[in-house]
Amino acid sequence: MTRHWRRACLAGALMLLAQLAHAQYSWIDEKGTRVFSDRPPPPGTPAARILQMPRSATPAVAAADAGKAPSPAAGSAAATAAATPKPPTLAEQETAYRERQAKREEDARKARESAEQKAALDERCASARQEERLVTSGTRMSAVDAKGERYFLSDEERAKRLQAARRALQDCR
Repeated sequence: MTRHWRRACLAGALMLLAQLAHAQYSWIDEKGTRVFSDRPPPPGTPAARILQMPRSATPAVAAADAGKAPSPAAGSAAATAAATPKPPTLAEQETAYRERQAKREEDARKARESAEQKAALDERCASARQEERLVTSGTRMSAVDAKGERYFLSDEERAKRLQAARRALQDCR
């Protein structure tokens, strides 16, 4: 018997907590229909037509009613409501999301370009190191001229190639 009683109490407590977790609004719209929602009534809804709102909700809807002037007692509440920042609208959230997405894409593009430049520099450096090793090795080097004939490099041509390779290596170090 006590087990059933405990379960019933637990179920009742959970139902009360679930009801508190959902912010419920109830108001009468301009057609006279009673509306139930988890979102606040549209701006301009008179405070007299709002039947139910969560305790944590501020009476900003009443202050938004342009037809009535706030009473002196409600003046401080209206000033407090006006001083608190309003949550961003859906359009503002969408704009902010698109800006963040564009920034991420721009950052990714810059990172990709930087990686491509680094890879190209690494390739040029490896090629220049190989050229320097070949020229300084002391072995005879040959090349092919415009006619397709093979010839051996002279000491002056080797010196020029060595200078070019060392100039290219200056960016690498």
